Amino acid sequence: MSAVKQQDRLAVSDSPLDGRTEFPPVDRHALAEKFRRFLNPDSVLTDDETIRPYECDGLSMYCEMPQMVLLPETVEQVQQIMRLCHAEEVPVVARGAGTGLSAGAMPHAGGVVLSLAKFDRILSIDPAARSARLQPGVRNLAISEAAAKYGLYYGPDPSSQIACTIGGNVAENSGGVHCLKYGLTVHNLLSVEVVTAEGDRVTIGSDGYDSCGMDLLALVTGSEGLLGIVTEVQVKLLPKPEVAQVVMAGFDTVQRAGDAVAGIIGRGIIPGGLEMMDGFAIQAAEDFAHAGYPTDAQALLLCEVDGTREEVQDHIHQAEELFRELGATSVRTSGSEAERALLWKGRKSAFPAVGRISPDYYCMDGTIPRSQLAHVLTEMQKLSEQYGLRVANVFHAGDGNLHPLILFDANVPGEFERTEAFGGDILNLCVEVGGSITGEHGVGMEKIRQMPNQFGNLEVSQFHGIKQAFDTRGILNPGKGVPTLRQCQEYRAIGPLQTPTATGDGGASHG
Repeated sequence: MSAVKQQDRLAVSDSPLDGRTEFPPVDRHALAEKFRRFLNPDSVLTDDETIRPYECDGLSMYCEMPQMVLLPETVEQVQQIMRLCHAEEVPVVARGAGTGLSAGAMPHAGGVVLSLAKFDRILSIDPAARSARLQPGVRNLAISEAAAKYGLYYGPDPSSQIACTIGGNVAENSGGVHCLKYGLTVHNLLSVEVVTAEGDRVTIGSDGYDSCGMDLLALVTGSEGLLGIVTEVQVKLLPKPEVAQVVMAGFDTVQRAGDAVAGIIGRGIIPGGLEMMDGFAIQAAEDFAHAGYPTDAQALLLCEVDGTREEVQDHIHQAEELFRELGATSVRTSGSEAERALLWKGRKSAFPAVGRISPDYYCMDGTIPRSQLAHVLTEMQKLSEQYGLRVANVFHAGDGNLHPLILFDANVPGEFERTEAFGGDILNLCVEVGGSITGEHGVGMEKIRQMPNQFGNLEVSQFHGIKQAFDTRGILNPGKGVPTLRQCQEYRAIGPLQTPTATGDGGASHG
């Protein structure tokens, strides 16, 4: 019997390992007083106006008000919070900078938000070992800024790196424009310190590049706050390359740009970054950043090569030659560090740039095989016409991580629902061509309805088994990441175009 058929045999009522959705009612006043016994009273927020900013993360169409927000200052306080919440069965949602784009940090109505905002210190940098110890609230960009004096930097660079935190990066396994060569967060970690649901303090990983036993570091990375609260992170640092240059190539079709992506990898060149934008995104980014993008192009590639001067010179020459052979309408190579930074500014500004030309937008996140780029973009254009909604495509072409931006107006009745259905179809398309419903934004609440399309009941039950091993009472970020088996049954029965809308006010999202 095939694996798929075995998965489908597991009935909803057969599994003892299923996600918890119900919790005892909370007496807000009594619970707050218990927290104030060991937290600064000003760090226990309970009035609605003060906690309103915590009702959502960067995906603001999914909103929920928590019972309260807690802002501890020490690991010991985090442990006490978890012990109390575990004893009283109170749901806990950990929160960093709130820049996530999958509603992974949306509060639970019957629980508390545990903010790590005050954990913002760089504890140490070891230039000899090329590593840094950090509290989870340290901003991604701040790591490279602090390491620069040693000629080092931190590799993963999400577009939100000026604001997003390393704790959130661990929770979502974030990537960035340079993840093709230097990897995602999981590839740049040495260890994490975690406070468990019961309040125990454990270290996963080690100072070395390998640890004894099972690879729990990889399991915790990307677990979206379902398995523990990250209180310290040790990351690898990289030496700054001698030279880095960007080749920008414009193409008159997406197909030719997709062929160029395959061509670069096929020649054995692993770029530091290989990004693609379609015509709509090119125009929006150029109007915003004035980077000199060819606005007449239908697709744009940014290919960065770094390394020694001789290596970069050789690879840049090969890239320019290949792009021209494959029909590039324009080819331009950065001649200075300032020009290289400007070309990347346009790409990293794409999200806010699109926000200037539409009242709202919905940023999707799916991953596909590189060979399917042109096909998937063609199909997305058909879906765009079907739903009557514009879409701008900005993505990590080198590793097939798509970021379609669906433009809509939340003030138009029914338009958000159409947008959500459009996004669901894009994720289903990713699965159909052999990809995944997420690359670096996580599942959260946003993609939980697509989980049954990618995973069978047996796999979902195994996910819940892992969750239960770490969190016996199911209090950590409940309802996110993995649907219950009953939800799987309901979502499969409803179908992708009739999915129920999210809780909250249906507000706008500007990522």
